[in-house]
Amino acid sequence: MPKVQPAGDHGSTRGRGRRVASTLAEINVVPLVDVMLVLLIIFMVTAPMIQRGVDVKLPVATRAQQIQGERVFVTIPADFRQQRAVFLGDEKIRIDVLQERVRQKMETATDKKVYLRGDGSVTYQELMDVFDRLKGAGVQDVGLINRLPGER
Repeated sequence: MPKVQPAGDHGSTRGRGRRVASTLAEINVVPLVDVMLVLLIIFMVTAPMIQRGVDVKLPVATRAQQIQGERVFVTIPADFRQQRAVFLGDEKIRIDVLQERVRQKMETATDKKVYLRGDGSVTYQELMDVFDRLKGAGVQDVGLINRLPGER
């Protein structure tokens, strides 16, 4: 808060009578806190919208089990027929290099399992092409991922 100092004896007829002196030590941080809280709320709302995976319509099965441990996912999207590309985790790679990339991942993994997700529109032959490449990379077990009837 500014301090009010009485005017001196000299110049009381010339000056204003009182002089206001403000100190720099009193910085108002309320607007800064308000802006930071608004930015925090904006980031909290937009962060879930930014994280997006591959859209795949998984087949439905009623007797599915939860996956335990470290997971390596290979996803076959609906446009596999045209693109000839799959997703290894979140990375899009061509089917030609899938075998080598999975072999590199399996060298360090203790559990040599890969989970295969395929869009419902992918044909059985396309699924088997990817399956053969995974087996050629040294994968011992290939799990097929599905969804339960109530899941999105």
